[in-house]
Amino acid sequence: MEDGFLRSVLLGSESPPYSVVLDDVGIYYDASAASRLENLIKQPLTQQQQQRAKQLIQYWQKLKLSKYNHSPEAVVPTDEPYVLVVDQTFGDASIRHGLANEISFHTMFSQARECYPQHKIVLKIHPDVFAGKKKGHFDQLTQQERRNILILADDVHPVNLLQKADAVFCVTSQMGFEALLWQKPVHCFGMPFYAGWGLTTDSLTAPERRCQVSIEQLVYAALVSYPRYIDPETCELCDVEQLMAWIGLQRQQRNRFTMPLYLDKPPHWKKSIFQHFLQGARVTTIENTQLLPEGARKIVWGAHNDENLIRVEDGFIRSVGLGADLTRPLSWVFDPVGIYYDASRPSRLEQLLQAHDFTKEECDRAEQLIFRLIALKLTKYNVGQSNWQRPPAQQIILVPGQVESDASIRLGSPVLKTNLELLQAVRISNPDAYILYKPHPDVQAGLRVAGQADHDASAYCNETLGNEDMAHLLTKVDEVHTLTSLTGFEALIRGIPVVCYGQPFYSGWGLTKDIYPVARRIRHLTVNQLVAATLLLYPTYINWRTGCYTSAENAVTELEYLKAKYTGVSLWQKFFRKILALKRF
Repeated sequence: MEDGFLRSVLLGSESPPYSVVLDDVGIYYDASAASRLENLIKQPLTQQQQQRAKQLIQYWQKLKLSKYNHSPEAVVPTDEPYVLVVDQTFGDASIRHGLANEISFHTMFSQARECYPQHKIVLKIHPDVFAGKKKGHFDQLTQQERRNILILADDVHPVNLLQKADAVFCVTSQMGFEALLWQKPVHCFGMPFYAGWGLTTDSLTAPERRCQVSIEQLVYAALVSYPRYIDPETCELCDVEQLMAWIGLQRQQRNRFTMPLYLDKPPHWKKSIFQHFLQGARVTTIENTQLLPEGARKIVWGAHNDENLIRVEDGFIRSVGLGADLTRPLSWVFDPVGIYYDASRPSRLEQLLQAHDFTKEECDRAEQLIFRLIALKLTKYNVGQSNWQRPPAQQIILVPGQVESDASIRLGSPVLKTNLELLQAVRISNPDAYILYKPHPDVQAGLRVAGQADHDASAYCNETLGNEDMAHLLTKVDEVHTLTSLTGFEALIRGIPVVCYGQPFYSGWGLTKDIYPVARRIRHLTVNQLVAATLLLYPTYINWRTGCYTSAENAVTELEYLKAKYTGVSLWQKFFRKILALKRF
């Protein structure tokens, strides 16, 4: 039993393997005897298997995968043509079992120079060797040997090195196999599992057991037939493509921020949440007045207009329970441009909606996500009862209340600023409609201050609703009229007409009737494109059972699970609400 070739995000000391190989013949790195992998490599492939292997190669390249996937991208240390020479730690068992020794590394080094005399040599050594913790094979290079050589000892993700190299020289390192996946010429000076098949230039004579095979046979055996994979989200067996997608997502999210990040000391309950949403980034906690080094960015909560900021807010698929109850969020958004509810300036979401070239895959994913959200009756907070029944009225308009002190009204509604003004405008425009007013859940729970409309709504509406589930209400109404509430977005994905009296992120794209439109929003979108940007591309999701990044689809699955378990407000949340009420008093 051994780790597979696509193992995990983190190193073995920090993460369990998500793939293993079980070999009842030998083991893949021992070239002195047959192994189950060798037997699988020699198996002919069907046309379907060949096509799958080709797609795996493309997918591996697209996701920029390696055996381990925690490190930052390597910065190639030269613009000149180069070949990559890969060292290994002294005494590595794969060297001995790969029919190589210390001399093999010096032979490799000489051959690299001889075969590519005009190229730079990038020598990749292990970080522990550079730190003096372990011994390598090039610790004592002479001045002459160092000529035209660049030594790279950082703990980096190797993909950029492989992608830009003109050739790769190795002894038994797995980087040789990964170089083949990048269609690079590979020179082997040991006999690793991928050598001896006519795909590499070998300094050793291959065992007679090995024969000429295609790259598809090697890839199919090594990535499909030989290993077993487990889905980190479900802990069930899965295909390699599923694990590749998950690890690819971790890499994408972990590499969002390459610059140093600085975070004002957050409230205690948010500290671990920030750690999860920023895993992979270099984050330093500071005091509010501390100056930042050049090139750094500061993480702030909510809307700020200063430069060099990354603004954070709750996402749109959030939780079962209210944010003001300190319910842990499934999604946050990180916006280096603005923030989605500030209509006075662009945001990253607005840029996506305005300019992103939506693919068919993204739109298909969005369509499936819409279907699931509606079928599962999911909204942002997912609280409340489902008791309200539609009266025999001709037209029913839902007016969702908002917390009037929120920045989303201050920055996203330039004319109307209160729920009462909204109700008055809706009544004037629709004198014969049956108007429902639903106060914001935080106001109903006593967590935020009520506005005047929450006391005087009856003068302009037919009914004020209590603790009702928004997903249920949206199946009973004809229209939604709102300032900037997310309810408008949730109505759009259910095909309900929406009238906007403010300038929420979902207005201005030809999907809503806008009383006060945003002049710079000129593109017409479909609902699927709106959802693709808003739910797939803009937010970051965390699965709290794994502690890792997840997709919007898996966040919905988690939300379904949490909703089924939800038993109402906990005792400590009730106590917290009373403390807040006393503070306001």
